[in-house]
Amino acid sequence: MSTNPQGALAPAPTLREALTLAAIAGLPALEARMLLSHVTGFTRTQLITRDNEPLNAAQRDAFSTLLARRLTGEPMAYLLGEREFFGRTFRVTPDVLIPRPDTEVAVEASLARIAGVKSPRVLDMGTGSGILAVTIASERPDAEVWATDISPGALMVAQDNARALEASGIHFLVSDWYAALPDGLRFHLIVSNPPYIAAGDPHLVEGDLRFEPLDALTDHDDGLSDLATIVAGAAERLLPGGWLLMEHGYDQGEATRALLTRAGFAEVFTALDLAGHDRCSAGRLPG
Repeated sequence: MSTNPQGALAPAPTLREALTLAAIAGLPALEARMLLSHVTGFTRTQLITRDNEPLNAAQRDAFSTLLARRLTGEPMAYLLGEREFFGRTFRVTPDVLIPRPDTEVAVEASLARIAGVKSPRVLDMGTGSGILAVTIASERPDAEVWATDISPGALMVAQDNARALEASGIHFLVSDWYAALPDGLRFHLIVSNPPYIAAGDPHLVEGDLRFEPLDALTDHDDGLSDLATIVAGAAERLLPGGWLLMEHGYDQGEATRALLTRAGFAEVFTALDLAGHDRCSAGRLPG
């Protein structure tokens, strides 16, 4: 292995040597290949068939930097700048949460709620990277989708994803929940993946969550305050018979259903994620 005495990459390491160094440092082989592919542009097959090719100086430095960042625990999604969701590749930055497979349950439940509606109007609040808004707009090109977020940085990421994935018909708006929406605008569906982790939850300082935007993770309260705010304002923003659907924590299904029921919503239900945990709850505005 061609490394200097400090264990860093040699001036012109081969692909094989770069992967070997990553393995010695303790990085899983799959992650090392993903980082090296990101730096070089090579496919996984090319990393094998061309493993004797040297990295140039820029590639070597980029790989060394990414390796060091990953070894501190920084999420792969932020290092690669992207994450797959519902069959599409979304750009992600530290301004937004990392898309997770469990949120696809919210997409499927949302699409089912508007399946029989012609040209539905949909609001995605707290859109983050835009995975809900962009996916719904892509799956339902006839939909008029509004996507809001209180973070201008997050909204820029969502707009970039909409352009890259050619999702048209989305209106982006900086807004604190319903505050900046035009008067009188009503929707067939309101969907949200709001902050729902309680302040002080130990998970906030563990794993990937350490690197994700805190305000997108926690309501700095009991984990239910933002859910309650969304429920409280939904009736004024929904069309008669419209749906409100919210993602929440695995242990918040009962509490979220209670919020919806007390607010007068009907047909209240909770959808389960792949692990069988409560993942999102919804209710229909009567009328």
